[in-house]
Amino acid sequence: MTRTDARLRRTLGVRDAVVVGLGSMIGAGVFSALGPAARAAGSGLLPGLALAAVVAYCNAMSSARLAARYPASGGTYVYGRERLGPFWGYLAGWAFVVGKTASCAAMALTVGAYVWPGQAHTVAVAAVVALTAVDYGGIQKSAWLTRAVVAAVLAVLAAVVVVCLTSPRAGAGRLDIGLSTGAGGVLQAAGLLFFAFAGYARIATLGEEVRDPARTIPRAVPLALGITLAVYACVAVAVLAVLGAGRLGQAAAPLADAVRVAGAPGLVPVVRAGAAVAALGSLLALILGVSRTTLAMARDGHLPGALAAVHPRFGVPHRAELAVGAVVAVLAATVDVRGAIGFSSFGVLAYYAVANASAWTLGAAPRSRVVPAVGLLGCATLAFALPAASIAVGAGVLAVGVAVYGVRRRRPGRHPG
Repeated sequence: MTRTDARLRRTLGVRDAVVVGLGSMIGAGVFSALGPAARAAGSGLLPGLALAAVVAYCNAMSSARLAARYPASGGTYVYGRERLGPFWGYLAGWAFVVGKTASCAAMALTVGAYVWPGQAHTVAVAAVVALTAVDYGGIQKSAWLTRAVVAAVLAVLAAVVVVCLTSPRAGAGRLDIGLSTGAGGVLQAAGLLFFAFAGYARIATLGEEVRDPARTIPRAVPLALGITLAVYACVAVAVLAVLGAGRLGQAAAPLADAVRVAGAPGLVPVVRAGAAVAALGSLLALILGVSRTTLAMARDGHLPGALAAVHPRFGVPHRAELAVGAVVAVLAATVDVRGAIGFSSFGVLAYYAVANASAWTLGAAPRSRVVPAVGLLGCATLAFALPAASIAVGAGVLAVGVAVYGVRRRRPGRHPG
C-alpha cells in the first residue's frame, strides 16, 4: 500500500549530502566539458572556469538559504512557489524536469558509448533500469553507491593530474592566460563549464530526506562546491599544461588525449572506465533529483497525483522514480540526445535564476541581497551567451511550459499550485 500524503525519511547527514553533491558535480562533465570550453575561450579557459565558479557559488548560497527555510523535496520549484508565487515555482520545476530528463538520457548514452560503443543504446537502457532499482531501494543505498562512484572517479582524476604534471611534455607556457577569443568566448566557456558545477541542486532537492536541514544543507552545499572547484582547477591546469588550449579545444576525449600525449597510453583505458563510472554517478544523482521535483509538482497538481505516492517501506517516491526511469529508458533506447540537449543548459540557468530571485526576498538588508543579485545577473548573462540554437530551443521549451500552465489554469475546477 502506498501513501500520497506521506513525508520522505530524513536519513542523510552532512557527509552523505556532500557525497550526493559531489556525485552530481564530479561526473561525466569533467571528462567532456573542457574541450568545448577551450574551443570557445581559447587562452581564456581558466578565467571562464573562475567565472563559472563565482556564478555557481552565488547560486549555491541562495539555494542553501532557501533549502534551510523550506526543507521539502522539490528544490527551486518549492522556493519559487513559496517566495514568488505558483507560476514561478511551476516554471522552475518545468525547466528542471524537462531539461534534466533529457540530461538523464544523455548520461545513460554516455555510459553506453564508453562501455560498449556498438551497443550504446542497449547498455544505456540497462544502466537506467539498474540505477532506478537502486533509487527504489531507498536513499541510503543511493548514497552508498554514490560514495563508491565518487571515490573511483577521484582516483582516476588524481592519476590524470599526476601523470600530466610530472610529464616532460608538460609546459608552463601553455597556461598563458588571455582573451584570445574575446570576452564573449570566456562567457560562453563559463556557460558550458557552469553545468559541471550544477549538481549542488541535488542536495537542495533532497531537502526532505536530510537530517537537521537548517544546519546540514548550508554546510553541505559550499563544501561540495569547494571540493569540486579544487578538483576541476587541478584537472584543467594539468590538461592545459600538456595539450595547450588549441589542442584541448579539438579533443573529443580531452583527458584520454592528455594522458596519451603525456606518455602514459596504458592509462587511457582507465580514463575511459572512469568516464563511464562518472556518467553512472551523474545519472544516479539526476534520477534522484528529477524524481523528487516530480513528487513535489504532483503534490500540487501540476503532474498526475499518483506520482506523489511515497513507498511505506522504502520511504521513497517510488512511482515518480519509476515514471522518470521509464521515460529516460525510452529516450535512451530510441533517440541519441547527446547532441540535442542545448535547451537543458538554458533551462538550468532559468531554474537558478528563479532560485536567486526567491533568495532576494528573504531579507531586506542590502548585504543579504548582494549574493542573489550577482547570481541572478550571472545566470541571465551566461544563458544569453550560449549558442543561438541553445537559446532558441530553450526559450521554446519554456514557452511550451507556460502554455501548458495557462491551459490547466483555465480548465474548470483545476487550479494547480
